[in-house]
Amino acid sequence: MKEFDYRRAPDVMGAVTLLDNDPDARYLAGGTNLVDLMKSGVERPARLVDVRELPLDRIEPSPDGGLHVGATVSNSDLAAHPEVRSRYPMLAQAVLAGASGQLRNMATVGGNLLQRTRCAYFTDTTKPCNKRDPGSGCPALSGEHHNHAILGASESCVAVHPSDMAVALTALDAVVHYETAHGQGEVRLDQLYLPVADTPHRETALPAGALITGISLPPVSVAAHSRYRKVRERASYAFAIGSVAAALDVRDGVVRDARLAFGAVASRPWRARTAERALIGAPATAETFAASAEAELAAARPLPHNGYKVTLMHNLTVAVLSELTEAVAR
Repeated sequence: MKEFDYRRAPDVMGAVTLLDNDPDARYLAGGTNLVDLMKSGVERPARLVDVRELPLDRIEPSPDGGLHVGATVSNSDLAAHPEVRSRYPMLAQAVLAGASGQLRNMATVGGNLLQRTRCAYFTDTTKPCNKRDPGSGCPALSGEHHNHAILGASESCVAVHPSDMAVALTALDAVVHYETAHGQGEVRLDQLYLPVADTPHRETALPAGALITGISLPPVSVAAHSRYRKVRERASYAFAIGSVAAALDVRDGVVRDARLAFGAVASRPWRARTAERALIGAPATAETFAASAEAELAAARPLPHNGYKVTLMHNLTVAVLSELTEAVAR
């Protein structure tokens, strides 16, 4: 591991100042992803700025009736919070599906959003990777790609985003708040991650040196009737091969509102807006759910060994929406 300078930030502005104009510095919170990447040589920061002790560890009501979640709230605390569990159950379920208990105790909300892909070519520094070394190529295109993207990929990168939490937050229209040396800013979660295009090394819309300070959850009534379902290759802790975050408002047998996002199918959490449009105003039936999934997945461009994800996501979407409809009826 490369030697590095370590600083503990005294406050938010102190943290931002320590990172300002230093491309070789990184923020350190739980370290559950960054430290692993440092050990493998993917990340080689010259300085770590420890932000874990900053006063950003609270979950509080926001003025609009939603919730504000501080960036250093642990994943465990987020999943256990009574307001999150009752008002945004898909978020609590996504967090609990995301890692082992030990990791959830260490990992933070802000760090979870910035974790990097688990693509084997990205984490192996002996292999080319456009995300790690721009212009070097993407060997996953002709190599091992059974868990790679079917939506929104490009010839430059077909890796998927690993976060479960971010999928639920995308469906909930969450807003990310950040601080820079030039002031505060915010970006909607569904706009945080950049399209992969031919610049996969540029992953987020955050300004250079920005520190995530928190996330706002809007007061979305449909979110109380929500669910997160994750499919993985083994029952124990593992990353998704496909996941669905869904919220549904059904009245008199008709879908009045719907929120839907997919995970493990693209370089970013995939907001299924085409499916949402097909759902709203339609009868809450399995046929409607199937048609909405087909409409969203019409844009899928699977590779030779991951076409199974199209069928998987279709069936998973229908199953989750059907379960939500039955729960509302009871």
